[in-house]
Amino acid sequence: MSEQTLPTVELGDGLTTTVQGYGAMSLSDAYGAIDDEQAWHTLQHAVAQGVTYLDSANIYGDGRSERTISRLFAGAGARVRDSVQVASKVGILRVGGAGSRSVRGDRAYVREQIDGTLVRLGTDHVDLYYQHRVDPEVPIEETVGAIAELVTEGKVRHIGLSEPTGDEIRRAAQVAPIAAVQTEYSIFARDVEHFVLPAVREVGAGFVPYSPLSRGLLTDDWRTLDNAAPNVRAIFPRLGGENLAINQGLVQIVADVAAEVTRARGVEASAPVSAGRVSVAQVALAWLYAKARELDVRISPIPGTRSPERIDENLGALDVVLDADQLRRLDALAAQVAGPRSANPGWTSQGREGLGND
Repeated sequence: MSEQTLPTVELGDGLTTTVQGYGAMSLSDAYGAIDDEQAWHTLQHAVAQGVTYLDSANIYGDGRSERTISRLFAGAGARVRDSVQVASKVGILRVGGAGSRSVRGDRAYVREQIDGTLVRLGTDHVDLYYQHRVDPEVPIEETVGAIAELVTEGKVRHIGLSEPTGDEIRRAAQVAPIAAVQTEYSIFARDVEHFVLPAVREVGAGFVPYSPLSRGLLTDDWRTLDNAAPNVRAIFPRLGGENLAINQGLVQIVADVAAEVTRARGVEASAPVSAGRVSVAQVALAWLYAKARELDVRISPIPGTRSPERIDENLGALDVVLDADQLRRLDALAAQVAGPRSANPGWTSQGREGLGND
């Protein structure tokens, strides 16, 4: 299946996957137009490089992400199915333009949506099925119970939760084993350390940080980040106006750390990443792995990209080591970030637990 083999991690409930996955929202037009062949080429490259965790959702491109992943399993590629772990999600409904959404977590909706996902993926099961957002009108026990029924029926192998509070994680785990919890987590978004990660450890789940590069802000493109509509970045407060300018100033500190690690390698600052220069994205991902070890949490971050070259760059973070002083400087940044991490904080564990930006 792949040209390389990556290290693996056991998340929870016996689910083993690679220590870095691929955020397949990037296979849709969320961050600007992408044609089908570009999306397919990027996905193929991720798998060829050894990435086995592919993270999608029914809402990504109205099913386009799932349909692109299905091409891996078509024809002679059917043997690939047992070599990858495919995650999808249920619960968010698009009800208008960008950022206009609602949530459903009732049993009937969960059961309805899994069949559409399986058809689009061209498979008889998903390895990990997340409740995409917690429905405030439906007890989490009902939603997780419905997914547990799908596990019994063989349509789902493992259960995940996206953006739950610490209390909701514990309640869900009383119904069925939780394999993974997915929440935004990065140098710029650390609220999950207060309540979510302790609960993840308590119930024996793994953790899947999404937006580990802060939707492109924590990359070498930070100076020229494009947040114009219809790019999904347009709806995030910290990526626009005065907030963006403040936050770009903080990325400079991350870039300074990247330059330090590059010099320590004996590599010229002007060298390409492929020649050993350390990038902002690699520092951001290396920070995540360091924090996971510190906090005793098993993780598989899912950076998304539309470029095969960025796949290689992100995987290069596995070889980046940050020293204690560098980690200390990076740890200080989240408290200085301007703007919430979500357009609607009430949709996140951060907002519902009454936490600030860090």
